[in-house]
Amino acid sequence: MIEIILLLFGEAVMVFGALGILRFPDVYTRLHAATKCDTGGAMSIILALILIMDAPAVVRAKFLVLAFLIAMINPMVSHAIARGAYRYGVKPKVVVDMYAWDNP
Repeated sequence: MIEIILLLFGEAVMVFGALGILRFPDVYTRLHAATKCDTGGAMSIILALILIMDAPAVVRAKFLVLAFLIAMINPMVSHAIARGAYRYGVKPKVVVDMYAWDNP
């Protein structure tokens, strides 16, 4: 039962991430949606596959290593892309000032 829940959760994260990529206005927010989609969705689908499949322990260990690498590499790559976009001069279209109410 837990593998079905993980699989459905991963698919839902992938769908909402794809919608975020289509709906968000600029590079930075689209990159945020894509990173959450890849990291959360792929990891939960891989964990579901580990639980579902009848494979030797070596294959399951390889899937665990793959999930670990996704968790480590995805945020670094998205940070590098965002930093490159910032250095290139891409300005965000959405400006959110969380402390605007504090400083009139």
